[in-house]
Amino acid sequence: MALLREDEIEVRMHSVPGWHRTGDVIRRTVILPDFIHAMGFVQSVALAAERADHHPDIDIRWNTVSLSLTTHRDGGLTEKDFSLALHINSIVPPQSKE
Repeated sequence: MALLREDEIEVRMHSVPGWHRTGDVIRRTVILPDFIHAMGFVQSVALAAERADHHPDIDIRWNTVSLSLTTHRDGGLTEKDFSLALHINSIVPPQSKE
């Protein structure tokens, strides 16, 4: 998949609220009420990632889930990253915080 140009990345960042860019990676942290909710959210992310054949790096710290997306195969940000980030945003539970 083609790497996105800088101007394309800037436009796409506006479509994924809660995500922040660090170089060639976009990141989001979600705080859930407790560990069980965090694990349920991670399971939902895992299912979406598997369907998309694009897998985020996930760090779980009790009720805090940190997600990082980049397309390792292509060496940077592609449409796959923003598509999955948009889908993840749609499954973030309403009781979560950032």
